Amino acid sequence: MGTLGWAAPVLLLDRLSKLVVARSLAPGESVPVWPGVFHLTHVRNPGAAFGLLPGWDWLLVVLPTAVTVVAVWLVPTMAGRYPGAPVAVGLVVGGALGNLVDRLRYGLVTDFLDFRVWPVFNLADAFIVAGAGLLILSVARGERGRERGGPPG
Repeated sequence: MGTLGWAAPVLLLDRLSKLVVARSLAPGESVPVWPGVFHLTHVRNPGAAFGLLPGWDWLLVVLPTAVTVVAVWLVPTMAGRYPGAPVAVGLVVGGALGNLVDRLRYGLVTDFLDFRVWPVFNLADAFIVAGAGLLILSVARGERGRERGGPPG
């Protein structure tokens, strides 16, 4: 499965989760799932991750669009060397598109995963971080494989 094949279910899960939150919780409302540890808290975030860059809407639209275009163009050339690249980039692209849809439709992003020791975030953010970590791991493993003279991965 290619990058877009991974991005599509990520985008769908993100959109569905935000729809459920928006229909179930008023902005600012919080429901403890594990009191003091994990809550579902409806936050409307006008900025980027952790509320950074509020008011920079143009950048927060251009950046995920550029990431998506570059990823779809670049990943086919990486897939042979780094087998995890299509999955990793698919997670990043799906997450970026999920937040982009929110930003274009509403001018902000719906966040709801609240671990109380970290800023509130959403599934798209989690997929972006997981995808970036997987890509770094895939590239690092591929580089080590070439240093040993073996195939990457």
